[in-house]
Amino acid sequence: MDKGRDKEEDYGYSLFPEHKTGKPNRGLMAESILTFNHRCRVMLQVTLDTSPYAKLLVDAMKGSGCAVYKDRHFSCEDCDGTVSGGFDAEISQIVLCQNNIHQQQHMNRVVTHELIHTFDHCRAHVDWFRNIKHLACSEIRAANLSGECAFVNEVCRFNFGLKQHHQKCVRERALRSILAVRNVNKETAEKAVDAVFNTCFNDHEPFGRIPHNRKDAKYAYRDFQNRNRYYSNL
Repeated sequence: MDKGRDKEEDYGYSLFPEHKTGKPNRGLMAESILTFNHRCRVMLQVTLDTSPYAKLLVDAMKGSGCAVYKDRHFSCEDCDGTVSGGFDAEISQIVLCQNNIHQQQHMNRVVTHELIHTFDHCRAHVDWFRNIKHLACSEIRAANLSGECAFVNEVCRFNFGLKQHHQKCVRERALRSILAVRNVNKETAEKAVDAVFNTCFNDHEPFGRIPHNRKDAKYAYRDFQNRNRYYSNL
């Protein structure tokens, strides 16, 4: 997706028209129990209550001084049909695309992916808008640690492979994410991903391991809680 150098950089905000303008395109039934918005907020709450991925990340951010609050740090909005969510670094808010997220498992993955960006924003001096390598690193981590490249998800996408398939999936999804939100050509995006791939792929914080599935995430969450107990006793 080479958008050309002559197009003004909008950092992907055009994909989230409600977020950019602050003017929801909804009628009087917007807050009805039958609307996408209500369903999105309900699914978000389920994710925060039950997903070990999300629970670990929320706890890790709280421990780092960046507490996450549902009503402040999440916004359910209608988006462009090509995206499911995004992280607005300017105001530290996660956008969830209520018109594109229809299943709980999808919501779990989107929330986890964006919480990883939020965690990176909290723990590091990430230059999201001017340093494409910083963006590439966080996209690699999000694809690697969110469960997006789990075997079952790849099978559903009809992507098969054995040798280093997980790494290939992470690389491709990070590349796709960069091209969606930055006005750069594919070659530039690939160079950024290649430059930081090994370092960022092997950075598993705060999970301590690659959580390939929910069971792995539960073990990682348990270990994270025990780690905090250990440090508190030092």
